[in-house]
Amino acid sequence: MLWTFVETEGVEPTNNATEWTLRPAVLWRKGCYGTQSEGGSRFVERMLTVSATYQQHERPLLPFLVAATAAYWAGQPAPVLLPAQTTP
Repeated sequence: MLWTFVETEGVEPTNNATEWTLRPAVLWRKGCYGTQSEGGSRFVERMLTVSATYQQHERPLLPFLVAATAAYWAGQPAPVLLPAQTTP
């Protein structure tokens, strides 16, 4: 798997994209010194995942967070994180 980028067009030889995706989480952890509880760690993991997902899809994050919070307080299922897949 190490030399896949040589044989396959479009595969980059570096992991820069992955490192840039993780960068906000690393900076947050470094600046805030992590969390104090297991529940806090789960919250941060989930929020960073949602944030990164919405950024990759170039969608605004705040409407999703508002909808998720409203659904929680209304006892409804959470909104769907990813947009629906369309078939050609």
